[in-house]
Amino acid sequence: MLHPFGSSQRLPTYKDARLRGLVLIVQVPPGPVKLSETRQLPVNVSLTNRGDQSIELNFLTEQRIEIYLRDASGAIVTRWSDNRAFAANPASVLINPNEHLEYAETIATRDLVAGRVFTVEVLVPAYPELDAKRKSIAAP
Repeated sequence: MLHPFGSSQRLPTYKDARLRGLVLIVQVPPGPVKLSETRQLPVNVSLTNRGDQSIELNFLTEQRIEIYLRDASGAIVTRWSDNRAFAANPASVLINPNEHLEYAETIATRDLVAGRVFTVEVLVPAYPELDAKRKSIAAP
């Protein structure tokens, strides 16, 4: 059977049944990241509802996503939220079937090491099961 979006990927399975149908995708520029030219790495995130029912997400603060840069050993070297303040404004977000949320952010590359693999990890702090990773390599 062909998926209507052109993808035959299975939907992730979550312990929290309220999340079924959601797909979190993280994108970074293709190819090695040239540290001499890139101080801020663009990170694009999309959270898509590929299910057939609306999904409501509840948040206690204004923060919707978290981005980590991890070194080759998996240690966090940069945390996107470190220099940001998030007000304690509880809110709900409703994602209808076939709709998505998009976030275009950047994260500092100053703690990356040239010639080493790193991982960009994005998660939704209010729903830790919503987690996606993308590996890349740092070039001089």
